[in-house]
Amino acid sequence: MKYLYFLLIIVLIGCAPGATQEIEKILVNTAVPTESPENTIRFLALGDSYTIGQNVPEKERWPEILSGKLKEHGIDSETTIVAQTGWTTKTLASLLLDKPPEDPPYELVSLLIGVNDQFRGGNTDDYRTSFRKLLAISITLAGDDPQKVIVVSIPDWEVTPYAKNSGSSRSFNIDDFNQVNLQEAQDYGVRYVDITSISREAETDLSLLALDKLHPSGVMYALWVDEMLPQILEMVGE
Repeated sequence: MKYLYFLLIIVLIGCAPGATQEIEKILVNTAVPTESPENTIRFLALGDSYTIGQNVPEKERWPEILSGKLKEHGIDSETTIVAQTGWTTKTLASLLLDKPPEDPPYELVSLLIGVNDQFRGGNTDDYRTSFRKLLAISITLAGDDPQKVIVVSIPDWEVTPYAKNSGSSRSFNIDDFNQVNLQEAQDYGVRYVDITSISREAETDLSLLALDKLHPSGVMYALWVDEMLPQILEMVGE
């Protein structure tokens, strides 16, 4: 299966460099069996600190909250998270090509990444190139079915107390990057959910932020899941 995966990736996007030294590990919540029970879906969540849930307990990460919501609808899920704080699109793409998740396909693949591209002063052209690679990889991991892939928009960290106290300023704002991932999601025929407006409520509601006053709290993640759940239920065939 791994050899087939590599062949499909090469056909879609060509060769890519190996994983960079900053990649330390793949974070996996639940061991994924090669075969899942009939009523169980395999969920692969790809991203950065917003997917791994920086500064919140494991149970408050949004992929874990989503798994709980799916269970309420009679759908069990085996959740694998490939995410780490600080990862950019290039970092994640390199990792997935160098050490792909085992035994695809997955019934649900989410992709939420780009804040570190913007935070480090990157431009939208470079982001677009790397994001396209990630979409091609994500679709392959979903068994070549774009409708099993959902892109989640980047939250707006610049409304947080952390950002305001640091006096940060970027040439491109989150809306510029989200315009890119929305357009590419549409071009690739994958699903898209906009949670950016929810993230901006943290400007006046600090309960939506973790203790670092930068990353979302479990309260905000739960709101994200409420926003994405209708589409995901359609995706997994309820």
